[in-house]
Amino acid sequence: MKTEEKIPPIAVNRKARFDYFIEERYEAGIALLGWEVKSLRAGKAQITEAYVYLKDGEAFLFGAHLTPLTSASTHVVADPTRTRKLLLSRRELDHLVGAVERRGYTLVPLELYWKSGRAKLAIGLAKGKKQHDKRATEKARDWQRDKSRIMKAMRR
Repeated sequence: MKTEEKIPPIAVNRKARFDYFIEERYEAGIALLGWEVKSLRAGKAQITEAYVYLKDGEAFLFGAHLTPLTSASTHVVADPTRTRKLLLSRRELDHLVGAVERRGYTLVPLELYWKSGRAKLAIGLAKGKKQHDKRATEKARDWQRDKSRIMKAMRR
């Protein structure tokens, strides 16, 4: 039997969980060029500044930075921040269009990873956090860390 090894993600948007309440997650394929795939294999991707927008019933990844390798093809002009099309089913796109048009929802890229040899992007349907929500999240995280330290000290 073949065992599945956990492959680490290519890029993670850690700031997304701090800035947004993630309500739903979707998995989307990405339309990439050859040099972009090579760049992803080398781990040269960044999605912290990226966002997803919907136009004419299609989803696009805007602002993701894929650094071209020095060994990339010489006859292709590499644009590291070009807009890339996301591949979702019609049903998912219709659902996302409806949710984004409602007040306060946005689409945020969460994680870029490999699945069966193909690059996938996890996107989240999210609502923006207010400043007091961010402070509460940070306070809860600090309390969990302190609690685990106290419990660890008591066990000794």
